[in-house]
Amino acid sequence: MNKETFAAQFQEKLLTTFSKRPDEATNKEAFQAIALLVKKEVNSNWQKTKQVHLSNDEKQMYYFSMEFLLGRLLETNLLNHGWYDVCCETLHDYNFEPSEVFSEEADAGLGNGGLGRLAACFLDSLASLNLPGHGIGIRYKYGLFQQKMVNGYQVELPDYWLKDDYMWETKRSEKAIEVRFGGEVKPTYVDQKLTFDHVEYERVLAVPYDVPVVGYGTDNVNTLRLWSAESTTNPFHFNSVHGKDYYHYLDYKRSVEKISEFLYPDDSSYEGKLLRLKQQYFLVSAGVQSILNQFKKTEQPISELPEKISIQINDTHPTLVIPELMRLLMDEEGLGWDQAWDLTTKTVAYTNHTTLSEALEKWPEQMVNELLPRHYMIIEEINERFCKGIWFDHPELREQIADMAIISYDQIHMAHLAMVGSYSINGVAKLHTDILKERVMKPFYTLFPDRFNNKTNGITHRRWLLHANPELANLLNETIGKSWIHEPKELINLLKYVADPSVQAELARVKRKNKLHLASYINQHYGILLDEDSIFDVHIKRLHGYKRQLLNVFHILHLYHLYRENPSLNCTPRTFIFGAKAAPSYHFAKHVIKLITTVATKINNDPLIKDKLKVVFLENYNVSLAEKIIPAADVSEQISTASKEASGTGNMKLMMNGALTIGTQDGANVEIGAAVGADNIFTFGLSAEEVFEYQATNKYRARDYYNSDQRLRTVIDQLVNQSFTQDDVEFKDIYYSLLFNNDEYFVLRDFDSYVEAQQLIDQTYRDQASWLKKSATNIAHSGKFSSDHTIMEYANDIWKISQSHYSKS
Repeated sequence: MNKETFAAQFQEKLLTTFSKRPDEATNKEAFQAIALLVKKEVNSNWQKTKQVHLSNDEKQMYYFSMEFLLGRLLETNLLNHGWYDVCCETLHDYNFEPSEVFSEEADAGLGNGGLGRLAACFLDSLASLNLPGHGIGIRYKYGLFQQKMVNGYQVELPDYWLKDDYMWETKRSEKAIEVRFGGEVKPTYVDQKLTFDHVEYERVLAVPYDVPVVGYGTDNVNTLRLWSAESTTNPFHFNSVHGKDYYHYLDYKRSVEKISEFLYPDDSSYEGKLLRLKQQYFLVSAGVQSILNQFKKTEQPISELPEKISIQINDTHPTLVIPELMRLLMDEEGLGWDQAWDLTTKTVAYTNHTTLSEALEKWPEQMVNELLPRHYMIIEEINERFCKGIWFDHPELREQIADMAIISYDQIHMAHLAMVGSYSINGVAKLHTDILKERVMKPFYTLFPDRFNNKTNGITHRRWLLHANPELANLLNETIGKSWIHEPKELINLLKYVADPSVQAELARVKRKNKLHLASYINQHYGILLDEDSIFDVHIKRLHGYKRQLLNVFHILHLYHLYRENPSLNCTPRTFIFGAKAAPSYHFAKHVIKLITTVATKINNDPLIKDKLKVVFLENYNVSLAEKIIPAADVSEQISTASKEASGTGNMKLMMNGALTIGTQDGANVEIGAAVGADNIFTFGLSAEEVFEYQATNKYRARDYYNSDQRLRTVIDQLVNQSFTQDDVEFKDIYYSLLFNNDEYFVLRDFDSYVEAQQLIDQTYRDQASWLKKSATNIAHSGKFSSDHTIMEYANDIWKISQSHYSKS
């Protein structure tokens, strides 16, 4: 596509769609016209891809996830298709600013944090590597929420990202699936065979909306299928059949639409829990039914299912895939239990993303029985057979049956069901997988040692480097060539140049330009002037106690006190940048956000501090905002309590853009440290083993650290002595969590070590040649953490899927 052809098609699309010339069009109309141009080309390749998969009879992989945090797609689709430069040139010719046109696209509200972004990176790699792998998710009408800061507090507003048409989706009404809730199951014998009739159930229609996933430099286009819940009964039929009035129908319709309305509805009430469970089964049932329908069109015997289909469940949310597949194979396909179980356990694979017990989902037994009566029967049978198998075949584990059971203490343990019903169980970082095998899931590892494996998470370097940081990408192209775009491990060739003064000078220029860009954005939106020569220290991730934004704030307060007491102290100016959302019902996390914003206001307006310290909290953190922050970062905060973070992917994105990590020995930090070397990462704090030792012995006493460290006492006392506000109870929950609830996440224990690591950062940054060498070393080793590498491991070791034959440009 040359510029003349693109410009002509752009003009034609504006004319036919909006009856406007380019000089009359708005930014939104320009965006929509370009998206329609790209979609036309993509749709052609999309159809060809489906034909290739069909004609080659290829095994397909389906990735079930409650989240797909895609971000904006126009720029990446242009980039992947090779049209990005001609598009930008055309827009400039018609007096459009490309960034303003591209920003007209809303971030799709289909995910929240690392889980969803990982799923999106995986889809990108699957398509770019020509692998037949597709996503299955929910088309949420509203995202998690729009975060607004009001007087320093997080306020949640609806994230109605679908107020404008989503340009990339195609509705497939003809492929709608019926999903059933509630009702009663009646066992009956037909021809001496036990069957199960499901009656008096609530019908919900699952309507698919397909989104193309475009590969980079290839014609391959995979599919993300998103399901939307719709009512199945029109009001007239509803009235005539059920004898209920129109208003009952409206109540029914509204209850159905709730299923796909919000990402993660509040589950602090029974009704909220029930809705979450409904969402999960809705996703699972629609997805599995659709997969089986497609498989049956091939006219292959059902016994071939594991040879042609692999289903990966992303965390425990889609675990109902297992009883749903069992139900369909037995009740719809007529298979016996043993054959259905054999096929199911050869088709489903499970990824675990957490060691936190509260995140390993459990559902009330009675709730599952009422909402999904047939599935409850199947789960009961799975549990019964599993427990009997342990009793008779593994007497050494008899004492642990109660802890391993799928159903125990009136709860259904979804992680247990996932492990029992899957052929693969993988962690997402080496340390995480070791913890699963040796601690969290040790009895299951004893039982199923061959199922456990590690697949360290990865990120797509195309979005997080090539797209998000084009200046750095160009520097890499000029220095080591372009092979890294298709083969990210080729970034290792940058090691030859990490001490080259000319490369360092260019690296410094690129970083400063990115910092100027972010500083301009912050000044424009927040009125805060930043020193671009200060250290940009970035902490961007979900707000949770174990991620320890609180530790970061305590260090900032320590610096603030230090600089006020010693105004002439020679120090490197620091800018601390936060981006995070707290779950609406997670009050502790919301208090931490308020503390960050309160500290920011105090420091930023203190004339004694001047430009030595600045603190910024950026509201409504999302993919598009991350694309601005990450290229500008000097320091990457990865300071979770050791053993709590499964992997992390923000650590990978930031190192890929030249930021140096300050982190604990947790998640993928361990592997990043091993790759770049101890001199190129700032490691501090307790190890996972030390955390486990404290938890086992109960020897940790947070008050001892408070009493013995004047720095900590000063900081913590400020939470309740009206240093920040006239209200001395504003931050009492944080105060009590530390001193009365014994500091669950060891913030006080790691404080001193963290301060030392931060002092080393200050000293190292003053030697720019040394800093730039470390930065380049991190970039060089980041190819190892590309999702291309991760996905090929999944494809070869777990899914057993092969690359299709497409020519790459």
